[in-house]
Amino acid sequence: MNTDLHVIFGTGAIGLATFDALRRRGRTVRMVNRSGKAPVPQDVEVVAGDAADPVFAARAAQGAAVVYQTMNPPYHQWSAQFPALQAGVLAAAEAEGARLVSMENVYMYGRPDGRTLTEDRENNAHTKKGQLRARMAEELLSAHRAGRVEIAIGRASDYFGPRGGAQSNLGDRVFPAALAGKTSTVLGNRNQPHTYTYIPDIGEGLAVLGEHSDAPGEIWHLPNDPQTRSTQELVDTIYRQAGRHRTKVRAVPPFFLRAMAITSPVVRELLEMQYQFEEPFIVDSSKITTRLGVTATTLNQAIAETLTSYTNTSQPHTERARS
Repeated sequence: MNTDLHVIFGTGAIGLATFDALRRRGRTVRMVNRSGKAPVPQDVEVVAGDAADPVFAARAAQGAAVVYQTMNPPYHQWSAQFPALQAGVLAAAEAEGARLVSMENVYMYGRPDGRTLTEDRENNAHTKKGQLRARMAEELLSAHRAGRVEIAIGRASDYFGPRGGAQSNLGDRVFPAALAGKTSTVLGNRNQPHTYTYIPDIGEGLAVLGEHSDAPGEIWHLPNDPQTRSTQELVDTIYRQAGRHRTKVRAVPPFFLRAMAITSPVVRELLEMQYQFEEPFIVDSSKITTRLGVTATTLNQAIAETLTSYTNTSQPHTERARS
């Protein structure tokens, strides 16, 4: 086993942020996706195939010290695709004796009910995607408890940042509009406090989980700003840093989403997650800061870097996290 080889399954925003963090450490990285193409330097190996195929997944992970699962199938195909993708990567890591770092969200917790979300929160999902996430997380932790493979789980709330694209609530619908002085669009109640995690901080956190001796066997909330702001406050800051004196933002009305859901399976899946914006949705990440020393990028720096990323490209960042 090459102790410097790190294999990342998935080359979307999170996979590429993890790649960036590992390259800063001088690690050798192999990327895995369906197409065999990714926006990485030419000296980086990119392997094409379906991670749900255990034979392919094992071949793609060959020689790895650490395997990262950052894949994210299309929203409306989670139930059909996600379990098999995770099973393929889990089996591959186990066969190689590699640590598996899995990227997750916080859907499995269910409604906050007035409480801050911490890693010891019980799984109480009322949505089908949250229940699926809970089952998948338990599969990984059971494998760790059985001594089959080292598992470290990283979780983040909604993300924003370079390559955030259309999937990010603070992505293509906000940053280009702010730069152009036009009206941006967000989902949900924009006046509720809501945790957003900066994409490069997610990559840095996952890289630390891949290498720190204290990481395996636990769930870690990836670093986010400890001062949780509302979506409106964040959009105001984005417009201000874009040089705009006035914020122009509107929220998509719930009835409009319901109407779109009639014909759009993606929007239909999105509807059940709108509870996250109905009350304060605060994710505490102090554990990874206190125990592993990973801190969040300051908000002003994160927004400045994201604005620069949109300024330096002629096309919006519409890349979806690919498997």
